[in-house]
Amino acid sequence: MYYYTDNAHVFCSHLGDLPFRSLPALPEGEPAVYLFRRPPLQGRDAFAVSHPRLLTDRESVETLTERWPEVPADSALLAAIAAGRVSAVNLEHPEWQTLLSPLLPPGKKRVNLLALGDVGSTLLTGLRLLGADCIASIGICDVRPGFAQRWAFEMEQIALPWDYDAMPAVEIVEPADLFHCDVFLFCASRFVPDTAIKTGDVRMAQYELNRELVTSYARQARAEHFRGLFCVVSDPVDPLCRAALFESNRDEAGLLDFQGLSTRQVRGFGLGVMNARAAYYAKRDSRFAAFLTEGRTFGPHGEDLVVANSIARYDDVISRELTEKTAHANLEMRVLGFKPYVAPALSSGALSLLLTLRGAWHCSSIYLDGVFMGCKNRLTPAGIAVEQLPLPEALLSRIRETAEKLRSIS
Repeated sequence: MYYYTDNAHVFCSHLGDLPFRSLPALPEGEPAVYLFRRPPLQGRDAFAVSHPRLLTDRESVETLTERWPEVPADSALLAAIAAGRVSAVNLEHPEWQTLLSPLLPPGKKRVNLLALGDVGSTLLTGLRLLGADCIASIGICDVRPGFAQRWAFEMEQIALPWDYDAMPAVEIVEPADLFHCDVFLFCASRFVPDTAIKTGDVRMAQYELNRELVTSYARQARAEHFRGLFCVVSDPVDPLCRAALFESNRDEAGLLDFQGLSTRQVRGFGLGVMNARAAYYAKRDSRFAAFLTEGRTFGPHGEDLVVANSIARYDDVISRELTEKTAHANLEMRVLGFKPYVAPALSSGALSLLLTLRGAWHCSSIYLDGVFMGCKNRLTPAGIAVEQLPLPEALLSRIRETAEKLRSIS
């Protein structure tokens, strides 16, 4: 391992020819940035190094496992990794120096939310009620006349007696000001299937129209050099995240120039409700009960979801049955004649976002090996950290298959 400094940062790298001043060793107690080279958008361009095995330019779904061999590291670097002081940055990214700074500023965050339909308004309610510890204010925007005014009026009348500023303020923002914030929430949709649709992949039915919509806002984020979190809540969550990331990085000729959103900025909020739905069924059927203490969910908010009944005692048959129930829970609600939006807005939306801002473990989709993969992760001062587990081969094979299906969606 080579060590460098540019006086503002301390670097470590397996690259021995970097144009920085060399150091004999990592200074004790200092944070460090691991520098590597990889073509932009082929994987994460910045992340937290939570284990020595992540000191590499390799990335795949096996990043979620403990399978990769450990990289030799001296005691000072091992101590820095254990203390959460090591991040990684891709030198091939043209804006790599901006990735050296934390993604979000310290303190409470400004959140702007686009579109107040069923999902957006329910998500807003959750943030207003529960977000006082980490949200300073919430800006709301809807291009339809009266919608933002209605919800600002409603939200500002939710208050504790004699403590009227205890909850985040809710304010109307214009479309031109949507990216004057730390966190942008995309809850817009041009097409939401009505309750008459009770079969098929309802989420993917929304893709083409919603792709155009999320692309337009991703390009606005690019134009305004937005550096905060770009969060997708609308369906299909994971393909829309990928569209937002890639289209924000194209120039006017449609060529990738990597001047848009970075991989660490875009995040999908869809897996939270899938995890909660798996727990719902696990509480009601003893065959699935292990999920409550040993289970995990991976992949998208959609048909290619992967539910594991247990990591230590993985049962492929039981896991696939639980996956089937979880993935189609939305159709059960449609059979009852209602749109399934309350649990997604709260479990995937409000609760998962608040856990993200608090730096807590939660379920969401992050960029990994060219796709947005839902997994257990958290946002740390050093970057995004993913949970690494001893995944059995049968489970890892399912995750690989899901990744390839997500990769095929253009």
